[in-house]
Amino acid sequence: MTHDHDLVLRPTPAQTEAALNPPPGRNGGDLVVETLAGLGATTVFGLPGQHALGMFDALRRSSLRYIGLRVENNAGFAADAYGRITGEAAPLLLSTGPGALTSLAALQEAAAASAPVLAISSQIPTAGLGGGRHGYLHELPDQAASFRGVVKSVHTVRTQSQIPSAVAAAWRSALTAPHGPVWVEIPQDVLLAEASLPVVTAMDATPDDLAPRPELTAVAAALLSNAARPAIIAGGGVVRSDASGKLLQLAEKLDAPVVTTFGGKGAFPWEHPLSMQSWLEDRHTTDFLEDADVLLVVGSGLGELSSNYHTFKPRGRVIQIEADAGKLESNHPALGIHADARLALQALLETVADRTDESAPGRVRELLGKVADRIASQELTLEQDVLASVRRALPAGSPSFWDMTILAYWAWSAFDPRGANSMHSAQGAGGLGYGFPAALGAAAADPTRPVLAVSGDGGALYSIAELATARQYGLPVTWLIVDDGGYGILREYMTDAFGQATATELTRPDYVALAESFGVPGVRTTPETLAEDLAKALATPGPSVVVLPAVLRMFAPTHLGE
Repeated sequence: MTHDHDLVLRPTPAQTEAALNPPPGRNGGDLVVETLAGLGATTVFGLPGQHALGMFDALRRSSLRYIGLRVENNAGFAADAYGRITGEAAPLLLSTGPGALTSLAALQEAAAASAPVLAISSQIPTAGLGGGRHGYLHELPDQAASFRGVVKSVHTVRTQSQIPSAVAAAWRSALTAPHGPVWVEIPQDVLLAEASLPVVTAMDATPDDLAPRPELTAVAAALLSNAARPAIIAGGGVVRSDASGKLLQLAEKLDAPVVTTFGGKGAFPWEHPLSMQSWLEDRHTTDFLEDADVLLVVGSGLGELSSNYHTFKPRGRVIQIEADAGKLESNHPALGIHADARLALQALLETVADRTDESAPGRVRELLGKVADRIASQELTLEQDVLASVRRALPAGSPSFWDMTILAYWAWSAFDPRGANSMHSAQGAGGLGYGFPAALGAAAADPTRPVLAVSGDGGALYSIAELATARQYGLPVTWLIVDDGGYGILREYMTDAFGQATATELTRPDYVALAESFGVPGVRTTPETLAEDLAKALATPGPSVVVLPAVLRMFAPTHLGE
């Protein structure tokens, strides 16, 4: 009896000849880039450094496209966005010590948002490894330990023969649900040494499927089919697993209203009769979800933002589908189904009974009316007009990337993303500086459509150096900077909590003049001309900057009751 795994592909005579006579002039870095190309990578991001030069030299001999950013953390954000847009593992090439550590905040965001980033770092020479303090430049006592609490998996290499398998294992880890960042480290001398190994070919790192247990989906299907008031919370896992189509089919089959989390923006059509949109920081929405007798949570851990700051207390049965086992039932008891959202939704589609509830669209309309009335009572016309102008200016198929800024907080709840996998923000880990470098990564993934980045003036200063990157590669990113003279949301938080703000006011540059000094066109706009100026910038090839001087306010939270 022959098993599939017993079958071995035998090399052809030509393959044998090529393997026995590898081309000269290769080093350990070539094994890295050959493996990446063999796995299907086409673009890599990063920043060179002394110990990593073997990898970067090898890029010269490869077909891989290199996008070099000016700060490692920004390179990580760019790789994160590339991974989100393409669904592929995005290689991030880094140096040792300071260069590697500077990427940590970006890798934390990738982990929180389940973005597949394949970080490959150099290490000090092999002779210096082992926990001693040898005095090498960039040396850390245990570099991998700095990343172990952030990334999905850590892969260490000590010889050239280990490179292809380690990189392939990391690739598989990054793309196995839940997606996430992974870490590979290779010593400097291993990267620089002449390579006599054959050219890497026929790499296979197919990610493992995370299928649901059928007895659990059978119970879930029975609960949903017999529910009186079912509802669905759709999180980022629906977007990551490309399952928005299956979610739509299931919601319509059950007549179940759907709300998307901030990470799940676009997972469900905004204007659909069953769409509760994304108003999660709203007591009316929280009440609606609490009233559901069966609540299906797909691809969300129901964390702080998704649970209206942990005030959400479901009264009915909760079914939670989640690929990250650590998030399963971590905040609420549930029928926990550890599975990829796409596979679990498919299983439910095949087993739920059709359910008709003619009252559901009316209940959704009533809810959205209450939300609209609440916002209208707070005199926030400027904020709503600015967000509407952004939506009018941005072409329907274009992705947007939002930094942690007041306009983004509005967008989480109120922006129609017009499609799955099109609106992204740093709300996973919540660090500053995400918007612009992430937009550059998305533009590298698909340069055929303009990309929008949105930052405040505080967040903009984190990534201003990447104007040089945008210019160097001609990336079609329009950067909207809302300039309110400081850290606007922190100003609000501190004023509310303490009566006055401290350390929130910023001296900042003339952003238009600064952009133009990089060779990037800039324009200063007003709320009245924003839609026109933004649309013009987005329609112009290459990068551009639009600066909006405005002090925006957040809508009042209602998680504490009204």
